[in-house]
Amino acid sequence: MPHTALVVDDEQSIQKMLSLLLAKAGDLAVDCASSISEAERFLADKRYDLIIADIFLGNGTGIDLLRRIREYDTKAQVVLITGRPEADSAAEALRLGASDYLAKPFTPQQIIAVVQRAMRTKRLMEENERQQANLNAIFHSASDGIILVDRDNRLAQINEAALRSCRYGTEHLGASLPDIESGCTGTCGKVLADVLRDGVQRTIRRLECRKTDGTKRIISLSVSPVVDGEGAINGAVAILRDETDLVFLEKQVHRRSGFGGIVGGNNAMQRMYTLIEMLADVQTTVLVNGESGTGKELVAAALHHQGVRRDKPFVKVNCSALAEHLLESELFGHVRGAFTGAVSAKIGRFQKANGGTIFLDEIGDISLAMQMRLLRVLQEQEFEPVGDSTPIKVDVRVVAATNQDLVEKVRLGTFRHDLYYRLNVVRLVIPPLRDRRDDIPLLVDYFLEKFRNKFGKDLGAVSHEVMTLFMRHPWPGNVRELEHVLEHAAILCPTTVIAVEDLPQDFCASFQQQPAGGTPPPPSTMEDALAMADGNKAKAARLLGVSRSTLYRMLHEDPASDDTP
Repeated sequence: MPHTALVVDDEQSIQKMLSLLLAKAGDLAVDCASSISEAERFLADKRYDLIIADIFLGNGTGIDLLRRIREYDTKAQVVLITGRPEADSAAEALRLGASDYLAKPFTPQQIIAVVQRAMRTKRLMEENERQQANLNAIFHSASDGIILVDRDNRLAQINEAALRSCRYGTEHLGASLPDIESGCTGTCGKVLADVLRDGVQRTIRRLECRKTDGTKRIISLSVSPVVDGEGAINGAVAILRDETDLVFLEKQVHRRSGFGGIVGGNNAMQRMYTLIEMLADVQTTVLVNGESGTGKELVAAALHHQGVRRDKPFVKVNCSALAEHLLESELFGHVRGAFTGAVSAKIGRFQKANGGTIFLDEIGDISLAMQMRLLRVLQEQEFEPVGDSTPIKVDVRVVAATNQDLVEKVRLGTFRHDLYYRLNVVRLVIPPLRDRRDDIPLLVDYFLEKFRNKFGKDLGAVSHEVMTLFMRHPWPGNVRELEHVLEHAAILCPTTVIAVEDLPQDFCASFQQQPAGGTPPPPSTMEDALAMADGNKAKAARLLGVSRSTLYRMLHEDPASDDTP
């Protein structure tokens, strides 16, 4: 719409001159009034961008008119002119909101300059109002909560979403955040204060807070400084995303897709869950492959507890933890006097597992003789206790697990090929944690909840910096390593948020040895691998992606001569 102006002066010559100058200077449509009453009739019907009024109008003053103008319109630019300038009238005019004050006689150039300045101010005000209106619309319609504090950490603004999520209210506007009794943990206020102090943006994922009615909410918090054009911190803004419903849905998904404490939504894990469901009621032998710490025992337990044998025994045996003669007795039992120290008969694990499932962990470590005895059990579902020739029939499902390359062991002759084929009817491969990094946040939440209950501490989240380190770490110890790192941090953490300084020193030190930008590249040669592993052959084999036996072959060494763990 065209800009409009009102000239109020009791001299017709002044009205005519100003009308011509205003049309020329600002392309304004001009109305003229000779008195305050006539001006009020114009003001009642129309809004004006610019009003130029004489300060002496016969039946009143421009100061009186200025007061009346502000009753009709607070945004019009008002310029007062007078033939008898006085300091008091000028001060009063400016106090009441006049944009300029001119003394007669004035030149056309002065009028043009004043008009252009006033219209420029008017345009800036309108632009600021539009921007503020847009910001207010975004502020109040945003689904995320927004809390704005000024440079002195006083609550400046809070939107409806934040009012629904936290205990700050409109009655707290203008109050210093540390002085507000919100009844919550105060994490948001502490983070806002930290950002005001150092200007560093902070993000905290999934902290627990409570609404005014006591309802527990799960909030993700992001706080950024508000910086002016010169780089000074003028305040801080907190964005609160209520993820309570999302967390609930994730937990529901975990209950449906997780088995016996297995946590993960990664595609590879979902495929494994599907396979577990398919195999649960099938009584075939299953071989579980996966690196140390990936959760092979949990997978075996899921196969048992999801199937028809769930009400029968689930018996676990760590084959690498026992010497050969002790393992034989553990698996098959013995009669009294079968060997020195056998003062009484003992029932073996296979017999204890009758009707249920036996889990043979680290199956790759058993001797060839034990492999032969185990093969008979798998083929005939019977065994003989140590020292007895009477066979015992059992109905046992076997789930075996290893982190070794059994195909390579078969090729080297250290593992029977017929036993391998008996065990490897169906194989379940658990992906290492480094191949499912998108599950790390879920695992962090799972372990934090576990340690909250275990230690009775209010652990809400890990900091953004900690999560960044977790996402970069190669996790050679997989989920077990993550659990141990978080348990260490949970014990030492003095606040509700685990920070980098709470993590184990050796974990943090590993990042100082890595090149910037991520995990170190894999070694290209055996020598490189041994150097990176500080001579540890088992670790070097893992770095190269081969079995320890293969590494020994490459070194032309006898595995039995090495005691490297």
